[in-house]
Amino acid sequence: MLIAEIIPSHKVAQWLLVHIHRLLDIVGLEKDKMTEEIIYVAIIVVTAMLLGWLLSYGIRLLIRKIVDVRSPQLAADLKEKHVLIRCCRIVPPLVILALLPFAFTGDSVLNTIIIRALLVYISVTVCMAICSVLSFAWLRFDKERNTKNLPIRGILDTVIGILWVITAIICVAIIVDKSPAALLTGLGAFAAVLMLVFKDSILGLVAGLQLSQNDMLRVGDWIVVPSTIANGIVIDVSLTAVKVQNWDNTIVTLPPYTLISGSFQNWRGMSDSGVRQIARSILVDIYSVTQTTPDFIKKMVAQFPELKTYVDKVQAAGHPIFDPGLATVNGTVDTNLGLYRAYLCEWLLGHPSISSNRQILVRLMAPTDNGIPLQIWCFTSTTAWTAYEAIQSALFEHIAVTAPVFGLQIYNDTSGADVLTIDTRKIGD
Repeated sequence: MLIAEIIPSHKVAQWLLVHIHRLLDIVGLEKDKMTEEIIYVAIIVVTAMLLGWLLSYGIRLLIRKIVDVRSPQLAADLKEKHVLIRCCRIVPPLVILALLPFAFTGDSVLNTIIIRALLVYISVTVCMAICSVLSFAWLRFDKERNTKNLPIRGILDTVIGILWVITAIICVAIIVDKSPAALLTGLGAFAAVLMLVFKDSILGLVAGLQLSQNDMLRVGDWIVVPSTIANGIVIDVSLTAVKVQNWDNTIVTLPPYTLISGSFQNWRGMSDSGVRQIARSILVDIYSVTQTTPDFIKKMVAQFPELKTYVDKVQAAGHPIFDPGLATVNGTVDTNLGLYRAYLCEWLLGHPSISSNRQILVRLMAPTDNGIPLQIWCFTSTTAWTAYEAIQSALFEHIAVTAPVFGLQIYNDTSGADVLTIDTRKIGD
């Protein structure tokens, strides 16, 4: 055998057999073949296990002294993926396999069964060791080189899956004493069944490659999938699942091909830009929109000095000024609503938390039955959720307070308090 050629076990085996004969003489047991085989197998199993433990302990001690001092994180990753332990598990079955044939004479069924079992165990152990090394390599790459947090976990899962399929074929070939090539030929008839069984894995692999190649998704991205309840941060992307942690800390698991076959919203662009959009409107009662007078304009300019520069420019020009720039004043002095639009533009331009390098609009939308929508379109200079909501809230609180000063009535649906007020007035009359 190849193992016997690699490991010079002949002299060791002879030495063990001689001492087994002496042990039987000392104990006074009869020297029969079965007794010698049992004792011999027990001794080599114990020896192999002890050798494997000593080797594993020695290697881990050496690695701890060398690696742990220079790179504690590397040592922690090795320990996390159990690389050394799983690699050292290969040693005991190799020792047993090299010494075991000397316990049996001639063709022994028990010897054949034990050898095949050992070969299967070695195949599984080698596959586990390789998978552990690959997982360790992926972990190091993901921490040090994967700066974009690309979802490459699916590739690792695919490679590991292929390794286990190959290992399973080898194990079956060892058990039935057939060539793996013959088994692979026979698997052609089960191709359709295999495609059905591994459908999710195959679709996940293709979807993962598309997500990674097109840079559509990264770990840490905030995504929204309209067809599902997923609305949060991507925490893991594997071959068969994308895990999203929602804002309520619940975990939503999606198949990767769901993102490819449908559509989803990725907020990474917003995070990378450093700004976040505000696009919200209020309804202005159309009956509160009136034409301005010189006295009204003077009163508003005196109360809101931000308007002076714009009003002077428009009055000097004799007509409204329409600037096509991104962050400009958009309004008129002909109506109280137009003057209010100009004021809001000036207020937004002077606000320290509003980005003046992005589009700023205060515009009127199509009228509705409830009034004219006055929309604020701007970008905050931060993407932090709490700060963004605070800025947006402060903006519309300011609108609610200043709109009545310009004579504008913000639409609000009739409530119980309004009815009670009307009834009270009627009673008073």
